[in-house]
Amino acid sequence: MRALPVGDAALLVEVSSGDEAQALHAELVRRRAEGSLSVREIVPAARTVLLDGLTDPARLAAELTASEIPSAPPRAREVVELPVRYDGPDLADVAALWGVSPEEVARIHAGTEFTVAFCGFAPGFGYLTGLPARYDVPRRATPRTAVPAGSVALAGPYTGVYPRSSPGGWQLIGTTDAVLWDHARVPAALLSPGTRVRFVGAA
Repeated sequence: MRALPVGDAALLVEVSSGDEAQALHAELVRRRAEGSLSVREIVPAARTVLLDGLTDPARLAAELTASEIPSAPPRAREVVELPVRYDGPDLADVAALWGVSPEEVARIHAGTEFTVAFCGFAPGFGYLTGLPARYDVPRRATPRTAVPAGSVALAGPYTGVYPRSSPGGWQLIGTTDAVLWDHARVPAALLSPGTRVRFVGAA
């Protein structure tokens, strides 16, 4: 683990894997909730966690780098279910990459429980992990200039849902009508780091 200063009141903590980043994020959120850590923002990413609004970042950096990352705590009980139609334009390509039928892609994907590792790219966009490494797929060689909102997509080890129309190079395998970002909702984002997610096949 490595802790790098960011300005006067923030740290960027680097770890060696996505699993470690998720475990560290969960531990820091737990510490903030119990009152032993005073921090304004805790932002996980693929292999880092950013802490902003610290009063003594140097002291926390020394403490973190001298300690072991604890195991991730038991996952929250609630699961967000997203209805999905497996009708994406890249479904056949993903099936070929996996060496299975398009129907089997849908079965495997819907049979997996995902966890939101971190959020980014666009408001409401979560990077979901859960598929075994053998199902990693590359991004498209040529990104699309516009991916429709609600597109369920794969890239590398991640599944994601586009909350709004935007350019993108992920492989599109399905569509959901779930609203991922609604500024009138509290919280606005349906998914947040640590959320458990299941995709439920819809007609």
